[in-house]
Amino acid sequence: MIASGKGGTGKTTIATNLAVALARAGRKVQYLDCDVEEPNGHIFLKPHIETTQDVTVGVPEVDAAKCTGCGRCGELCQYSAIVCIKGKVMTFEQLCHSCGGCMAICPESAIAEKQRKIGVAEYGAADGLAFGHGTLDIGVIQTPALIRRVKQHAQNGAITILDAPPGTSCPVIQAVKGADFVLLVTEPTPFGLNDLELAVGMIRELELPFAVAINRSDMGDDGVAQYCRREGIEIAIEIPNDRRIAEAYSRGEVVVDVLPEYLTEFSGLFGRMEQWMSAR
Repeated sequence: MIASGKGGTGKTTIATNLAVALARAGRKVQYLDCDVEEPNGHIFLKPHIETTQDVTVGVPEVDAAKCTGCGRCGELCQYSAIVCIKGKVMTFEQLCHSCGGCMAICPESAIAEKQRKIGVAEYGAADGLAFGHGTLDIGVIQTPALIRRVKQHAQNGAITILDAPPGTSCPVIQAVKGADFVLLVTEPTPFGLNDLELAVGMIRELELPFAVAINRSDMGDDGVAQYCRREGIEIAIEIPNDRRIAEAYSRGEVVVDVLPEYLTEFSGLFGRMEQWMSAR
């Protein structure tokens, strides 16, 4: 899993180039973009999409003929997705987290489940590797449900590179959960350090092995490097603030195409992660 405490650190740049470098080294690789609110891995990998699936979640539908207006469903719901006012039940599908609690607690079995579309999942192939991503519909908040669907497409026997959403909120936890290894991408700035500390706290709470990648490593200050030394955190790779990398990014190109020497850098990065995983 390639993750970051904040946006704009270069997470997708590292994830896509790592996937391409491994594929060109003859490894069976899959890239899954779990940043479903704003996926952009496809801009660089340019996949041929073979399958598009609507993704739905269950939301409550109330049978007014059966409902007695007891209000137990509304008392249970922590998200105000279903409320009872003066004996009449109203549902707000966009707030529902699909826990099913309202259906389970209804004494009259007046609540059934219907499906609501929240986005799409697309799968295909790109540059010798398998590709998948999800795109959340505008105005929808059920991000974790779509991330779960994207992750369900992980292939057995392949190195799966997952590109997480930025931050440390529920969608990130859903994306990171179950990963074999997490690479936290940061930048050497006060903002980068602050958000890295939050991300490290999250990963340690989940008890997952991890290391740090410092992007644009020769700018800013050495606060991130000092923090990693104090905390005993491995720095897996440092990528300099190279104008050629920025230009490739702006054109939607992977770095390893423009600067072939980075094929060795990213292959070595994965080798180090494999060593740390095997040492656990």
